[in-house]
Amino acid sequence: MHCGLRLGSHPSTRRPACLQQTSALDHTVVGLDYAFPWDGLIQAYKFRAALHLRDLLLGPLMAALAQDAAAHTCDLLLSVPLSASGLRRRGYNQSHELAKPLARRLRLPYEPLALERIQHSHAQSLLPKSERSRNVKGAFIVRPDALPRLQGRRVAIIDDVMTTGATLFELASLLKRNGAAQVQAWVIARA
Repeated sequence: MHCGLRLGSHPSTRRPACLQQTSALDHTVVGLDYAFPWDGLIQAYKFRAALHLRDLLLGPLMAALAQDAAAHTCDLLLSVPLSASGLRRRGYNQSHELAKPLARRLRLPYEPLALERIQHSHAQSLLPKSERSRNVKGAFIVRPDALPRLQGRRVAIIDDVMTTGATLFELASLLKRNGAAQVQAWVIARA
């Protein structure tokens, strides 16, 4: 499944919402639903610097990855980058903080600087769903020095929450245009 929505009791069927979306994402692995009590923990981790929650949040994703055969095909991890102003304001990149220990545990290479956010755009969480794709269009680049390491690679992008998927879909498209063979999204929660 590329959109991360629950498939219910028949994993071979896609949700109607997934069928309506076109995406360069080949597969999505989700740790849990963005619902109580996890939503509050994720918000504390993301917006209130509760970095001590990182391992707790990674637990459900690690369990989902262990049961997902497609996830075992990835050979490179990336994280969703923040803009320079977003990083200054928050003080850390929550996706990067998830990707570092995940890469160590899975013994996969992690390229923290491969992607760069070149446009500061509005926070996706503050926008209506209909505006989120437009908000991130062209907001990212692959850094030139990372291009050789992307060629033919099977990449997983790490993020905290997937709502509409606009950011991850944009990054997947960018990565494939720049030589990645396959792109997956691995997220803590799906809203």
